[in-house]
Amino acid sequence: MRAVAAVARSAVRPLAVLVLSAGLAAALAVPATAASGTGLTGSCNPYVAGTLIPVPCFAGSESSGSGGKLSVVGASVTNSCAATVLDMAQAQSIGLSWPPPTGHSWALLLCFSGVLGAGPQAILVNSATGVPAVTPQQLLVTAYGELRLPQLTPGTAPPRGHSGLVGLPEWFWIAAGSWHARKVTVTAGPIWAAVTALPVGLTFRAGPGLSPVTCTGPGTPYNPNEQSMEQHTDCSYTYLRPSTDQPNDAYMASVTVTWRVIWTGSGGTGGVLDAALPVSASLTIPVAQGEALVTSP
Repeated sequence: MRAVAAVARSAVRPLAVLVLSAGLAAALAVPATAASGTGLTGSCNPYVAGTLIPVPCFAGSESSGSGGKLSVVGASVTNSCAATVLDMAQAQSIGLSWPPPTGHSWALLLCFSGVLGAGPQAILVNSATGVPAVTPQQLLVTAYGELRLPQLTPGTAPPRGHSGLVGLPEWFWIAAGSWHARKVTVTAGPIWAAVTALPVGLTFRAGPGLSPVTCTGPGTPYNPNEQSMEQHTDCSYTYLRPSTDQPNDAYMASVTVTWRVIWTGSGGTGGVLDAALPVSASLTIPVAQGEALVTSP
């Protein structure tokens, strides 16, 4: 990353180009594939003015075995990209054709302040204006790859570590402060693309073989200072059997937050990337059999 910063601060030295662009040379040898829908993985090599432009695509999933993209980030991340023009020797050293298309120059596009710290990309820039010849769709690939959705840990009542009771509802919810959109924006001159993920639903899976419960929002926190009969929620599950026959005497449950992922870009571009992206958090719930005390009259 120090080498990348040095390139941005000054003219690119041929040796630095060779070091920084090792990945680019490999990308140039990969056949082009399309990026569409939610399949923004593998190699994405768009063409600009008939010239191959390698754009990195990311699998973008730090899987926990339950699907989705993990690792908490802030609500909004902006990745600004700057183009550093290459001369003939620098361009040819990384396998770019020379001369570039009429009216354009070869450059390295360096992006800063992103989540992944992606390496430089070979692009074309308009020789007269210096504007990168990239499309919102190309920047979308980087923005989508940088999206990191959090694994939201639910609140429960009874609290975690305490046993529930057969016949009494188990509450679950996501804290209001965590129930908000996450957004990544990538800009290159006047061209930009933004990916936004909005939480839209919550599903509680009580355990193997048990029916799930789905809510349309984050759920309602249980207030221990109020009477139970005066509180209501749509996000609860009532166990009908104790967990004594379950592994480790507890139900293996999970809470899944469903995210709607959309994108917008310069020039009125945009669309839906994933209408229902699930990110789950697992939890164990011990459930005890309630015992009634019977006394003789």
